[in-house]
Amino acid sequence: MRVTVVQMNSGADKAENIAQARQLIDAAVTADNPHIVSLPEVWSSMGGDRGNKFANAEDLPPLGSNEPGGAAYEFLRATAREKRIHVHGGSIGERGGEKLFNTTVVFNPQGAEIARYRKIHLFDIVTPDGQGFRESATFGSGDAIVTYEADGVKVGCAICYDVRFPELFLALRRTGAELIFLPSAFTLQTGKDHWETLIRARAIETQCWMAAPAMWGRHKEGSGEARFTYGHSLVADPWGHVVAKVSDGTGWATARIDQAVTARVRRDMPVLEHRKLV
Repeated sequence: MRVTVVQMNSGADKAENIAQARQLIDAAVTADNPHIVSLPEVWSSMGGDRGNKFANAEDLPPLGSNEPGGAAYEFLRATAREKRIHVHGGSIGERGGEKLFNTTVVFNPQGAEIARYRKIHLFDIVTPDGQGFRESATFGSGDAIVTYEADGVKVGCAICYDVRFPELFLALRRTGAELIFLPSAFTLQTGKDHWETLIRARAIETQCWMAAPAMWGRHKEGSGEARFTYGHSLVADPWGHVVAKVSDGTGWATARIDQAVTARVRRDMPVLEHRKLV
């Protein structure tokens, strides 16, 4: 299986973000012929104020219903069908009453939605430069562990800040995951010190492939304040090696997921069998 992680620089204009995603996916599919493509976290609406986030969010149809959705949802579905690939849709804003959910939707090559994951851990922190983030002011928290199958590979779902909570990744491994997607919009301040270290740690602990498409660059908040995301989208193997990576700017990287590597790592170091406390 060939996996592509797409790196974007989204803003508050949803139509422009969809156009950017389309251009990058078209180029990646032409160049690398992947089996599955993933976009970053909140790729359809990055920055802007709370009202803009709600305006850009979508009411999702019932999972498995094949009913129509919003513009971002239908773009992902159409891309999967037209390219005949799996599309792991990063995450988009899902309307859920007074708050939104930060939600991943996944489509198979026939354009059917096969998985939906709501981000569990919400980013309520102050970064080293003093900027405050309070994701819970806009978003509610999910509560379900989600996996799906793509081309014979069991795939687990996580989003951004989830990476700091290894118990989620252990739970995904215990469900049989071999590959875990981590669409993200990591801040520049935290990303430069922790991004690659955390992803490699989760890969080593779970003996899973980690695929992390990320947001990059400058984004303007509704207040006019500029915020910056780190980028450096990457794929790491079950031994913790980074096998593909995007540099600064928009773009993509593609890696081959080799199940024989996964099997060998797990056979030679059976950490799940040795685990005592959790």
